[in-house]
Amino acid sequence: MEPDRPLIRDVFPDLIAELTDLLESEGERELAICAWDLRLVGECGCGDDFCQSIRTADHPEDEPYGPGYRCVPLSPSEGMLILDVVDARIMYIEILYRPPMHRRNES
Repeated sequence: MEPDRPLIRDVFPDLIAELTDLLESEGERELAICAWDLRLVGECGCGDDFCQSIRTADHPEDEPYGPGYRCVPLSPSEGMLILDVVDARIMYIEILYRPPMHRRNES
């Protein structure tokens, strides 16, 4: 991972706190530990007003993840959080139907 890509915990600390709690409660301890060091690679860009999904790793658009892929749906109190995971690495965080996330440096 490139150091110029910010840590998600520095940009969206509330998201990472919630994500690690949900992963722990689902018995996904290894993913919870990995979530702490996720980097913000890019935003979804689909333009849907209900989507705030983010990429945490480079991956060709519209290409399947292939072997080692699994989907990890979580149960937040509001909206949807779904992870795309490949070989114990979180590649994408689908964030749907949730209140707007604000970057740490925004007021």
